[in-house]
Amino acid sequence: MEQRRIERLGRSVSVVGLGTWQLGADWGTVEPQAAHEVLDAAYDAGVTFFDTADVYGDGRSERFCGELHARHPEVFVATKMGRRVTQRPENYNREAFRAWNERSRANLGVERIELVQLHCPPDEVYEDDAVFVDLDELVEDGLIAAYGVSVETCAQALRAIERPHVASVQIILNCFRLKPLEHVLPAAREAGVGIIARVPLASGLLSGRYDEHTTFAPEDHRSYNRHGEAFDVGETFSGVPFEVGVQAARELAALVDAGTTLAQFALRWVIDQPGVSTVIPGARNVEQVRQNVAAAALAPLRAEQLDGVAEVYDRLLREHVHGRW
Repeated sequence: MEQRRIERLGRSVSVVGLGTWQLGADWGTVEPQAAHEVLDAAYDAGVTFFDTADVYGDGRSERFCGELHARHPEVFVATKMGRRVTQRPENYNREAFRAWNERSRANLGVERIELVQLHCPPDEVYEDDAVFVDLDELVEDGLIAAYGVSVETCAQALRAIERPHVASVQIILNCFRLKPLEHVLPAAREAGVGIIARVPLASGLLSGRYDEHTTFAPEDHRSYNRHGEAFDVGETFSGVPFEVGVQAARELAALVDAGTTLAQFALRWVIDQPGVSTVIPGARNVEQVRQNVAAAALAPLRAEQLDGVAEVYDRLLREHVHGRW
């Protein structure tokens, strides 16, 4: 597996990682045995970067990742903090950071967490110098090795990159969300900040498996967050209306070479973007892991394929997402 170096982090990560939201909650139930099989399959396939958060199943996902780390201490596990409280700027403070960090270290079974990311905080947090002083203190005290920010908008990403000790920015980047290509990826590349690309398959729309009649379980965020009822609607189908996304996925499928799936094409598209450090698709079973990892071995997309993605975006998707995120 190709490894890409994140300069501010001082280490390299696999170009395809694993997002573990599915193993915690909000995607339907994943049994513990299946979760362990997914993590082990990713490790066996060369994945070295695993992304989790303290709110995924109220720590369930962190504990699964901690068990993997105990078996394979060389893997890199990044977590996130900040969504356990009402999203007000004053709740992002030193006392809260230390409490969240202590809980995550216990879940992960480590003395120091390699990377902690603020979990899509309010806009005001990016402007608060005290927040970053408190994060620097966690590094100085040996509780975390580095910190980053998971963002919703390109404006937030650019503000985070300006902070001198932010090591990584996690942002939604996929064939349905092209705006980060304009300014965020070039700025991160120039600053040595890692780009962790999340939601690369647009909550499954870019798997090509769904049509207008597809339904999801009530506990699946693709049912209950269609309009942003629980959290930012951009996290569900990348903010694209479901029916529009289905149509766009069908058109993108026409660009895919024989022997390659639409999901692999979509992941390869992300990998090919200059400045991307790792892309973190989720998986609910071993076969999905293997299919996702195979994207790393594909040849880069051809110019006409990249142009085709841009054309579909401009015609069908831009009006729904470009101005908002």
